[in-house]
Amino acid sequence: MATVAWFHCFAGIAGDMALGSLIDAGAPEGDIVDMLRRLPVDGWELRCEPVLRGGIACTRAIVEVDGAGGRTSGSATVGRTQRDLASAVLAAAFPARVERRALGVFEALAGAEGALHGVAPAQVHFHEVGGHDALIDVVGTVIALELLGVDEVAVSAVALGTGTIDASHGTLPNPPPAVLRLLEGVPSYGRPLHLELTTPTGAALVRSLVSGDSAFGPMPAMTVRASGYGAGSAELDALPNCTQVVIGRAAEAARTGSGQPVTVLEVNLDDATGEQLAIAMADILDAGALDAWITPVLMKKGRPGHTVHVLCDPARADTLAGVVRRATGSFGVRATQGERWPERRLTGEVSVEGHTIRMKAGTTRAKAEPDDVARVAAATGLGAREVTSRAEEAWRRQEQDEATTAGTDRLPPRGARRAAPR
Repeated sequence: MATVAWFHCFAGIAGDMALGSLIDAGAPEGDIVDMLRRLPVDGWELRCEPVLRGGIACTRAIVEVDGAGGRTSGSATVGRTQRDLASAVLAAAFPARVERRALGVFEALAGAEGALHGVAPAQVHFHEVGGHDALIDVVGTVIALELLGVDEVAVSAVALGTGTIDASHGTLPNPPPAVLRLLEGVPSYGRPLHLELTTPTGAALVRSLVSGDSAFGPMPAMTVRASGYGAGSAELDALPNCTQVVIGRAAEAARTGSGQPVTVLEVNLDDATGEQLAIAMADILDAGALDAWITPVLMKKGRPGHTVHVLCDPARADTLAGVVRRATGSFGVRATQGERWPERRLTGEVSVEGHTIRMKAGTTRAKAEPDDVARVAAATGLGAREVTSRAEEAWRRQEQDEATTAGTDRLPPRGARRAAPR
């Protein structure tokens, strides 16, 4: 069963708040720092202190950096590019899942900043988020997730402030443009507080780390194992300035009980070409649908047509309905509510003739990714059936080896993770 971390962003989220909440929930500070020392970056220290926010005991994660006036909290005068940040992460030789998650956060930041400034992501020159503190906050957060064994991340609706803020580019509206870009498709709402409740770093963590059945919305069904609170820097009168995290084992839905709520969106089309339908399907899946498919139908006046079906989380139904309308040109979309009982599956990678093949496994079978099989078959000259057989055998050997050493390592040896089927 997967371990889930649900971030409750009732007062927003920032990198230091996410890291502080996970440390407060039990991620060992010393082990986090030890792994952070692998980064080729000097002149920083991570300090955690207990504080109260609105009467709630929280942990505040503070990154202190060396500067001309001595060691202070905040960013060193460093302007890094996305390539600089990626190089630092890759040089640290972190476990595969830590590396993948950290790179994903910085890629999300670069994509948002590049879109806003009209440049390629690789050419984005970070200011605030390129400093030591942002690097430590992001990498420290994904390390903490790994030490807690978190397989899936879910997030509540994200709170945003109002007014204006001061940034390296001058005065900006609050929420900042980068935050709004990163939170596209994410349930969010405003609070009448003149404070940057959600930062670009926090929004990038939300955008890139969220996964699993219940990506956005209320706390998913789980058996709670731990909880924690990461403090923001300011004390507020209106509400506790902190981010809450809840860690637990995802509840397996029994077929005799309640399943996972889902929404099925549908639209009938009699004027779409095959090319248009293929593009629409790609857009719908890219927008976060759990699944999508098309069935042929006979419509009124004897016209042949198609029904587009979209399976999605109820929290994303409005967003996906808009995508369906835009992608298909339909004048409307209908919806029905239902439940599903997805089987948990394990994802990972194996090597065949020196080539990587992604794998998915349930309780009764393991399956190689067809695109990877085709690529390896073309590269090696082996038949696709032979590549598939070797991949499945490599997976079985890998699982047997890990079963014999279970419990001996804190970090997963392969970067495998539990995930729900899409």
